[in-house]
Amino acid sequence: MKGYVKIICALAVLLMIVTGVFFFLAKTLPARASEISKESIVLLNRVARIAEENKNDLSVFDGEDYGIDFAIIDEANHLLYFRSDDVRYGQGLSIEKAMQRRFPYLYLSEDKKVWGAVILLDDAAKACETLAWWLASIFCVVCLILLAGMARYGFYVRKNIVVPFTNMKEFAAKVAQGKLDDPLAMDEGNLFGAFTESFDVMREELAASKERELQLQKKEREFVASLSHDLKTPVTGIKVTAELMQMKTALKLKETADGRATYAKEELELLSADAEGIRGKAEQITNLINDLFTSTLDDLGEFKVNCQDESSEILGDIVRNYDDRGLARIGDIPAVLIRADKKSMSQVIGNVISNSYKYANTRIEVTFRLSERYLEMQLSDHGPGVSPEEIDLITNKFYRGKDWVGTDKDGHGLGLYISKTLMNKMDGDLIAESDGKGLAVTLVIPLS
Repeated sequence: MKGYVKIICALAVLLMIVTGVFFFLAKTLPARASEISKESIVLLNRVARIAEENKNDLSVFDGEDYGIDFAIIDEANHLLYFRSDDVRYGQGLSIEKAMQRRFPYLYLSEDKKVWGAVILLDDAAKACETLAWWLASIFCVVCLILLAGMARYGFYVRKNIVVPFTNMKEFAAKVAQGKLDDPLAMDEGNLFGAFTESFDVMREELAASKERELQLQKKEREFVASLSHDLKTPVTGIKVTAELMQMKTALKLKETADGRATYAKEELELLSADAEGIRGKAEQITNLINDLFTSTLDDLGEFKVNCQDESSEILGDIVRNYDDRGLARIGDIPAVLIRADKKSMSQVIGNVISNSYKYANTRIEVTFRLSERYLEMQLSDHGPGVSPEEIDLITNKFYRGKDWVGTDKDGHGLGLYISKTLMNKMDGDLIAESDGKGLAVTLVIPLS
């Protein structure tokens, strides 16, 4: 833009100079022509008087410089005397031609009889001719300068407008083809510098987005592979336990049919334990499938919650339902109404307790506190906790702590991510904190 302003200023200055020159010439040249005309009249009268006095000997003009060119002709337009360095004036000179060329002339007479004429060959016409040549020369110079300015402006437009837009067109084509590694070249002083830079920023963002997408796809593939492996373990356990129960049951039924044996209490307890094992494995599979299903719906933007007014007592019921190992210690629950989706809240609390079982396996303190329009429910364990640099990352999708990657602790980094997503959809929040002596997860639940 600065270059464009400079060009406009230069052209404006040039036009001002040309205008000034025209005014100067228009003022001075006519005045000069007027002065020449007055001198010419005086010289014309002087030459005419001398010519009339020396009609028979015009050589008297040879010895004096009159400061102007002139010629003397007779009535038949014969050249009697010629004084000029330009011989063209003397060729076919006549009164008619003098009148056409606007040469001043004066008739010569003797005894009131015209015998010739004196014609001056240098006067205002010459000044006008000079002015015309000046004007023509200035016009040509101005035209050349304007052409040069137009050429410079055309070069400027091409460099700063046409070329950048052509580059952006080619850049857009590369982006459309997925070629995001080549930056958009920018020249210093580009008229569309900020606009062009925003296009390159867009390319960088698209490249980063594409890289994130590839990483996410990779993690999803790894997740599916890991989930398939994790699902095989409880399914195999269920299958083996079910086959064992089937064998035991068939044997007992046969013995009972033969009257050789009946069911004892210990045997029933064993069968009950096997059934409980099957239920636990099935619950493990259910949790994995729920996490996968919730994550998929969230990616598709189709996951929804149905919040209703519920008694705060349901929170204690949910904890007791998921506390299979009896590690939770539930504090006093304020008697209030909360606004939540009971099914989603169950999934959140279940994921938090499951994580505590997996990584801490210690006592879980469950406390409650009213804070303005929310009920804060905190679940704290006494395990190794999470490092400060990772505490804000553990709710990210597919993220697992560095200390647990590659260990025998199964997981996919979805539990806390899904829990936080569900809490946000219920207009609440999930906040994780760790002081190095355990992990505290606070569920912020809106009141009714």
